[in-house]
Amino acid sequence: MRIAVFGAGAVGGYFGARLARAGEDVIFIARGSHLEAIRQNGLYVESPLGDFRIHPAQATDNPEEVGPVDVVLVGVKAWQVSEVAPKMRPLIGPETFIVPLENGVEAPDELAAVWGRERVLGGLCRIISTVPEPGHIRHGGMEPYVAFGELDNRPSERARRLQAAFERAGVRAEIPPDIHVALWEKFLFIAPFAGLGAVTRAPVGVLRSVPQLRRMLEDAIAEAFAVGRARGVPLPDDAPARTLALIDGMPPEGTTSMHRDIAAGRPSELDYLVGAVVRLGEAAGVETPLHRFMYHALWPQERRARGELQFP
Repeated sequence: MRIAVFGAGAVGGYFGARLARAGEDVIFIARGSHLEAIRQNGLYVESPLGDFRIHPAQATDNPEEVGPVDVVLVGVKAWQVSEVAPKMRPLIGPETFIVPLENGVEAPDELAAVWGRERVLGGLCRIISTVPEPGHIRHGGMEPYVAFGELDNRPSERARRLQAAFERAGVRAEIPPDIHVALWEKFLFIAPFAGLGAVTRAPVGVLRSVPQLRRMLEDAIAEAFAVGRARGVPLPDDAPARTLALIDGMPPEGTTSMHRDIAAGRPSELDYLVGAVVRLGEAAGVETPLHRFMYHALWPQERRARGELQFP
C-alpha cells in the first residue's frame, strides 16, 4: 500500500517505520529538525522488539510532493487534527481513506467534517514511545497495537487491506466489532491516566500502588465510563475493570505523552483528554468532579504553554 504518515513523531514515526520496514510504500510528512534528520540519516527506531533504521526514508513537509495515496495515517497531536485536515488535500485521491491514531474520541468527527464520513475510519493505537532526538523514535514499552474500523461498523475491504499491512509488519492490528466502543475503551484508559499522572507528576507504578491514588484512578475511570454510557456508547459492564487491569500490566515507569508535554512546558492534549471528559459529560448531563478538578488544576500550565497566560 502507498501510505502517507501525516505526523511522524512518536506514534506516526514508529508505526510508519514498521510498515516501511515490511516493504510498504511509506511517505512521512514531518517538519523542522526531525524532517532534516530523517532526510539525512533515515528514521531510527529503538525498541525492545529490535532496533532498526529506515534509510533512505521518504520524507517531506510538502504534501503536494507526494500526491494521492491509498491511506493517510494521522499521527499528529489531538489538538492539531482540525488544523492539518485541510492540508491533506494533495494526498486525497478517489479511493483514499484516512485513519486517525490520536488519543481521545473526537478526531474521526473532526476529519469527517472536512472530508466526509465516507473517507474516514475510526482508529486508535496503544504504545509508549518518545522522540528523544530528531530522527530517533524510542519505543519504551507496551505491545504496539492498532485498531480501526468503519464509522458505521460495516466490514470493508480497505480496512482488511490495512490490517494485513500491519500484520505483515508484525504489529497486532484489529478491526473491532464496534469501533466506537474501542475508542471509548481506550479513552477510559488514557484520560484518567494522563490527568492523574500530570497532576501528580508520578509514573504509573506510583499511581497504581499508592492506595489513595489508585482509588482516584478507579473513580476517574468510572467517571469516563458514565459519560460514554450516557452518550449511547454500549460499553460493556467490565470495561472499567479491564482498564484497570491494563494499567496494572504496564511498565512501572510508564507515563503518557500529555504528562510529559505538560511537565516540559509544551502544549498538550489536555483539552482532548481530561477536558473532553468534562465537556462531553456536561453535554450528557453527567457530573465529572475528579476530571473537572484535574482539568482546572492543569489549565494554567496549558495556557502558559500556548502563550495565552504568563506567570513565573
